[in-house]
Order: sequence, then C-alpha cells, then structure tokens
Amino acid sequence: MLQETIVISRAGGPEVLVPQQRPVPAPGPDEVLIRVRWAGINRHDCGQRSRGPSTHESDVPGLEVAGHVEAVGANVRGLAPGAEVCALVDGGGYAQYATAHRALVLPRPDTLTLQEAACFPEAAFTVWYNFFSVAAMQPGERVLIHGGTSGIGVFAIQLLRALGHSVYATSGSEEKAAFARSLGAARVFNYKTEAFAEVMAREGLAADVILDMSGGRHTEQNLAALAYGGRIVHLSGGSGAPLQASLRAIMQKEARITGSLMRPLPLDRKTRVAEALRSAVWPLLGTAIRPVIHRTYPLAQAAQAHRDMETGDHIGKLLLDVQPS
Repeated sequence: MLQETIVISRAGGPEVLVPQQRPVPAPGPDEVLIRVRWAGINRHDCGQRSRGPSTHESDVPGLEVAGHVEAVGANVRGLAPGAEVCALVDGGGYAQYATAHRALVLPRPDTLTLQEAACFPEAAFTVWYNFFSVAAMQPGERVLIHGGTSGIGVFAIQLLRALGHSVYATSGSEEKAAFARSLGAARVFNYKTEAFAEVMAREGLAADVILDMSGGRHTEQNLAALAYGGRIVHLSGGSGAPLQASLRAIMQKEARITGSLMRPLPLDRKTRVAEALRSAVWPLLGTAIRPVIHRTYPLAQAAQAHRDMETGDHIGKLLLDVQPS
C-alpha cells in the first residue's frame, strides 16, 4: 500500500520539499505504526532540509506526530490499534503513516485533542532532557530562555513555572514579549531593542540555567547574565562557526557551556525521558501547560510551513494537517 509523503529532494530552501508516494512502512518488533493525523514542524526539519538528504537520516522529515495506532510489533504491549497517541519519531513524520519505538509513544492526554497533543512530543523531550539531565537543574533555580514564543519556549516557560522556577525570556517584538509574560515569564527582554544582560544586572537578576536556541549569538551576554555555577545549554549549532567565549568570564563564574542534539540521543536516554514525561509532565498538559497553535497547513503545503518557520514571526506551534477527517 502506498502513502503520501513529503521528501527532501536535495539540499536547499523550502522549494526542495516535494510530495512523493512511498510504501507504508511495516513496524519492527519494538515499533508502533501510527496513522498520522497531525505532524509538528520544527527548526530541526529546516536544518535537515537545508543540508539535504543523508545516508543516516530519513529523507522524509518530521520528528513528532499524533494520530491513531494502526499496527504494533510483536514485542509491543499495552497499545492496540485505534488508540490515540502522540510520539517522538526518528524522521518520517511528514507522511500519512510513521513508525515510532514503543518507548517513545505516549497516550493522548484526556484534556487534549489529537491536534493539541501534536504540539508536545519534541518540545517535551527536548525541554525535560536539557533542563533536568544536561543542566541538572535544581529546585528553586532561575532560568533564562531565548526564543520564549517558539514551540520549545512556549512549553518551557509553562512547565518550569508549574514546577516553581522563576523564568525569564527573550523575544524579538513587544507582541511576543507580552505573550511570553502571559505564559508566566517573570521578565521578558526584547533582544532587538535592549541588552538583556545589562538590564538583568541593573535589576539584580541572574540565571542559573540559560537555554539558547540562537546558535551562539548571545554568548557574551549569556555569560554576563549567568549566576555563579550556572549552565548555558545550546540547542542549535547555528552555522557551525566556532563559539567565541571569554575564558576569564567562564572561570570567574565556574560556568559550564554545553548543549545537546535530541535526534541522535541513544534510545535508553530517550526512554528515561519518556518515563519522566509520563509521570511528571503528562498530568499537567491541558491545565498548567496549554497548547499554543499558530497555524496549520495541509501536508502538501509543507514548503510554506518551512518558509513561515524560518521567518520567525510565529508564536507557538506550526502543524501539518496530514489526513483531514
């Protein structure tokens, strides 16, 4: 049986995303086949597209889906065809059917629709892993999030506020700043009009953990805004240029500068994150943490979704409407 997919035909801009029919994949022994209803758009997808197809990644982009279980592998328990789920997938999300490892498939929360559930897998895995594993964040620590109205930023502000942390954020417009405050950010800085580190210093603020998706653009200010013993965690490698940082500033604060990539993370680590999400995060979805959807697109308009993602004008999540009801 054939399905509709979107593939990366070559390295380039959004125009290289093209529709193509492919066979429906068969689930392996530890996999779940999901009939995709909604698929999330993420910055990683744009980066993969610009780099072009590779031998170690699917040429069908997409790291998160929500839909119905279509079939399960021989080793899968507790999931039956028809169940409504969302999942972190290793590529292949821009398609009518996608496979996911059983450990990375999570139930649709009762408080959310499938469309709303599609907003969370990639952000939830990324935020939990980077704050609570990579940064080893402790109770009461303060955080600064760059890109407070991105999909990850929207989720992170709400989660960390719900867990009792003071959250600061940056944004690129007053509209975005106001929205980040409405999510629970205690202070939001417009990085286009103010030097956030200087403002934080004047106001006696510092961050124990900084989550940076800017590709290293804020390194000097990050170090200035960092508390003693603080951690800066990067989610984007940007252009791949070397990171320029003051060694003295790092030493003075005993700062740690690190980062992570979610897609190549070993399965056992992703599994531990999924277990934490089930117990600590999923009960908060739809109440303390609400989905924010900016726009949806038909599957065939994935290229336009990438254009909109790369402009950076959106607030919240961009989703592909893969198989309309």
